[in-house]
Amino acid sequence: MRASTWTFEQSTEVPAPPDAVWTRVVTPEGINHEMRPWMSMSLPRGAEGLTIDTIELGVPVGRAWIRLFGLIPFDYDHLSVVDLEPGRRFREESTMLSMRRWVHDRTVEASTDGDATVVTDRIEFSPRWWTRLAAPLLARVLRAFFGHRHRRLVAFFAPADTNKR
Repeated sequence: MRASTWTFEQSTEVPAPPDAVWTRVVTPEGINHEMRPWMSMSLPRGAEGLTIDTIELGVPVGRAWIRLFGLIPFDYDHLSVVDLEPGRRFREESTMLSMRRWVHDRTVEASTDGDATVVTDRIEFSPRWWTRLAAPLLARVLRAFFGHRHRRLVAFFAPADTNKR
């Protein structure tokens, strides 16, 4: 059976300057804030203190465990960043327990009026043989999950009177 590849893209305007958004989205705290309450992700063993600025491109960092509700490990991301434009873009190409191939490309750019930032996630994934039948459902769930992540990111940077951290 030939492997299937699924893709989607999500873009959102965030009410903050690009440097502030970038600084947030590349930290473990920022990543986990976006994912909560549904999921969280651990740092790979031995990667504590590693930053987007010190990561070695194309070299797997290790397994970052993904936990349902922040508690129950159900998948892992064998994390590898392959391309980086500091302050603007990263591209992760990894394998997961459930994915033969996982690509997450995130871009952070100033909005056209310059008052905000546009965050764009491009996702490409190829499920492993045992998850292929569920791929259409998985694609819908992942699209919804990245919508959730973007809403959480916007809420983090929303003015204090509307911020629901």
